[in-house]
Amino acid sequence: MNNNQDALPSGVVARFLNFVERVGNKLPDPAVIFLFAMLLIWFLSWWFSGVSFDAIDPRTGEAIIINNMLASDSLATFLSSMVKTFTGFAPLGVVLVAMLGVGVAEHSGFINTGLKLMLKVTPKKLLTPSIILVAIVSHTATDAGYVLVIPLAGVIFYAAGRHPLAGIAAAFAGVSGGFGANFIPSGIDPLLQSFTQSAAQIINPAITINPLNNWAFASASSLFIVALGWYITDKIIEPRLQKTAVDGAKEDLPVFEDARSDEKRAFYIASTVMIAGLALLAFVSAPDDSAMRSSDGSLTNFSSPLMQSIVPLIFLLFWIPGTVYGFTVGTFKTSKDMIDAMSKAMSGMAYYIVMAFFCSLFIAAFSKSNLGALLAIEGAQLLKAMELPSAVTVVGIIFLTGFVNLFVGSSSAKWALLGPIFVPMLMQLGISPDLTQAAYRVGDSSSNIITPLMPYFPLVVVYCQKYVKGTGIGTLIAIMLPYSIAFMIGWSIFLLGYWALGIPLGLDASYIYPALP
Repeated sequence: MNNNQDALPSGVVARFLNFVERVGNKLPDPAVIFLFAMLLIWFLSWWFSGVSFDAIDPRTGEAIIINNMLASDSLATFLSSMVKTFTGFAPLGVVLVAMLGVGVAEHSGFINTGLKLMLKVTPKKLLTPSIILVAIVSHTATDAGYVLVIPLAGVIFYAAGRHPLAGIAAAFAGVSGGFGANFIPSGIDPLLQSFTQSAAQIINPAITINPLNNWAFASASSLFIVALGWYITDKIIEPRLQKTAVDGAKEDLPVFEDARSDEKRAFYIASTVMIAGLALLAFVSAPDDSAMRSSDGSLTNFSSPLMQSIVPLIFLLFWIPGTVYGFTVGTFKTSKDMIDAMSKAMSGMAYYIVMAFFCSLFIAAFSKSNLGALLAIEGAQLLKAMELPSAVTVVGIIFLTGFVNLFVGSSSAKWALLGPIFVPMLMQLGISPDLTQAAYRVGDSSSNIITPLMPYFPLVVVYCQKYVKGTGIGTLIAIMLPYSIAFMIGWSIFLLGYWALGIPLGLDASYIYPALP
């Protein structure tokens, strides 16, 4: 490992993080936690099912009702839909399909050689910000960051002589903690805008919201998150990890020596194939009537075939070059070698598949019970009743969103619940829907990286266990907690400063309502 880091953090912060790690690692296995959490949801749903709540569900306009998951019909549905719930768990298919292609590229040596060549030209001092930046940009490709950028970051740090868990943490912070930041508009922009506009029309039926109303703020936030994440990784996380030994199975750890001439040749050939594939994709997608566009002609809309095909494209763009590299350099002799590489990739996912089974059942129970919706609505109503000053209310929205995010992972689902409360409430205080949405994005991102209930959290634990066998939930939470706290506080201050300076949030966006002409 790199010994040029600052001294190991000491004092209150280090003791607190060590405490979090110890306590967290004493928790049961993540799969068991999801099982117990599901049973708790069942009990709470039974307990509250007979209670009448005044909270109005903005999705239906009716008083929210807690569904008893222990009722006979609910249990019957649970059993009859168990297989469908598991196989329909979105992250499961995303991860497995992508890893089939990445596995071929990894075991053929294509990725290994590419990293060798990349590290030759990348200054070590810029490794951390480069990874965080790539992680942030990966939001454009939906789940690509989780299945590609995060594991590769561990490999890159390990190859550079740095602690691989620090690389994984930096990438996780960029992909998930910096979810609300991006230079490139993506499907999340029109998705949030649609909920914001609907909520704003409760007060003003004629109002329209631009899908890129937060684009300028998201772009500026990218630079802020890169800088803040860089500091936390190099000054807090990696020094703390110096005493954490890398004890993963040696045969599973990447071995880095200078690339041989035949490896370079095979890599250039395979890379040419990959570039040709990307060029073909661009050529097919470019026409206005392309089949890869959505009905409104957009390529970046979540509903567009291009966005829906991101995971299969990741599979192809790694499987094909990986196969070409393997047969060119000789790591693959027959097609069986290629299939063996895919099998090895799947064997490494066995633990995640088990966790995904229980995670899918928990999330389904939590969603169907309506307990998450009740939590979000009651929290928003409490904030409204406090009648705080505008700036404090905006910060309150950020922190409340971050809290709700610990239990309700879906960004769109949370905004569907919170938007119809927050947006009209702040409009009546003179705060624009654009600013309210920006505050939501900050809160929604900052706590992603510390909740085990986030569907991809167990996957990141698996990535870490490749290098440090004893990695548990507590280990990852302790590693990511400094990012989460710093992002929550720092990003909130950044938004307030951005607001104070009057820098545009995005296209057709304003800070006040009604907007000045």
